[in-house]
Order: sequence, then C-alpha cells, then structure tokens
Amino acid sequence: MGETGGGDAGRKAEWFVPKCGPGALRSFVGLLFLPYTGMVLSFAVLGAIVAPSVDPERLCAIVVIYALGLGIGAHALDALGSGGIKPWGAVFSRRQLVLIAAASLICAYAIAIYYMASAVPRLWTVAAAEGFFVFAYNLEWLKGKFHTDGWFAFSWGFLPVIAGNIMQTNTVSPAACILGVSMALFSLVEIKASRPYKELKKRAGAPGADDSPAIARYEAILKCVSLGVMLLALGLLVWRLSAGRPG
Repeated sequence: MGETGGGDAGRKAEWFVPKCGPGALRSFVGLLFLPYTGMVLSFAVLGAIVAPSVDPERLCAIVVIYALGLGIGAHALDALGSGGIKPWGAVFSRRQLVLIAAASLICAYAIAIYYMASAVPRLWTVAAAEGFFVFAYNLEWLKGKFHTDGWFAFSWGFLPVIAGNIMQTNTVSPAACILGVSMALFSLVEIKASRPYKELKKRAGAPGADDSPAIARYEAILKCVSLGVMLLALGLLVWRLSAGRPG
C-alpha cells in the first residue's frame, strides 16, 4: 500500500516525505506513507462520530491502534513483500522491518485486547479480519489473491469505519455501514490513482520519456483525496465535540 518507485533518493523526493532532517528519519516517515495512514485514521474517527455518543478515550485508542497496526506494522510488512524487495525495503534491512512490524502489531493488539476484554468484545471480529489482511495483503499470501484493489478498499477503507463505530458502541449501526462503503470507495480512488502514479515515477528520467504532466495530475489527485478525507473527519469531529458542550 502506498507504494512508490525509484531508488532511495527518488523515494525521499516524494511529496509526503520531509525535505529536510536526518536521512533515517525521512526514510521512516516515507515508510509510513502518511497521506494514506491519515486517511485510515480518519475513517476510524468517522466511524466513531456516527455513534450516539463519543468517548474520547476510546476514540484515541482506536486511532492509536490503527496508527500502529496500519501506519507502521502494515507498511513495514509491505516493504518486506513476498517475493523480494518492496518499496523502502532497500532502505531498511529485513531484520529491521520484521522487528518494526512485530513491535507495532504487538502493541496494537495489546491495546485492542484490553478494550475487547473490558468494554467492546465485538471488536474481535474486526481485529481478526484486519489481522488476516495485514499479512495476506501485504505479504501477498495465496499468490496475491488478497492483494487486489477490492480487498484493499475493504480492509483499509470499510473495516476502519466499522472498528471506530464498534469501539464506541460494541455494535455496528446502519449509518456506519453506509459510511464504511463510502470510505471504501475513497480508498479505491486512492489506490487506482496510486498505481499508475507509481509506474510513472519508476519511468521518470528514462530517455525520451516526459511523464511529468501525468505525474503531476496523479499526484494532485492523491493529495486532494487524502487531504479532503482528513479535513472531513477533522471538521466533523470538531462539530461533534463542540455540539456536545453546554451552550
């Protein structure tokens, strides 16, 4: 997910990577693919917002769970891949990526298990599904059967909304399901634009190839979709929290 092409220098030139700072830090930030990580965290927030009431602690918990599990863990596994080096895999050793993925996933599931045991037992349905997809999608299990745009949209678009809703209510509302489908479609737009963008970036600089207009167009799509979703979640969260205050 959030794959980019080119060498280490090319990846560090991506629009979502800081332009200054220590090289190791910039590489780690690039590994997280923050635009899509931000989208997934926003999906979880949106799922929580449509609950009858919002518990700030549980909201923060589900955001942290996805930040660890998707933002760090899944992207580290994506860098490992299944058949050789994947994006950012040339920057980090396999041992480093395994340790990063293991530590982040263990922490994410430790938090999830605490809440499943104490307040929201039905979260286990999403936790089990996401646990499967974090490996099946990123490591391309079963010859890549689950490494498709459709499963990407389901696992990292639909399910985070459901998780955010369950975290608040221990159930799933019809509104959350509809919202989940909507966010899955936004995920589909992101991945459909990300793939040709990645291919064009790989070709950048090749003799006789001038793909800069197309690259700029896809980059604009990715920026607008990711920022639009994040601002939507932030705006609705601010509205929801301010609406709950006494006038």
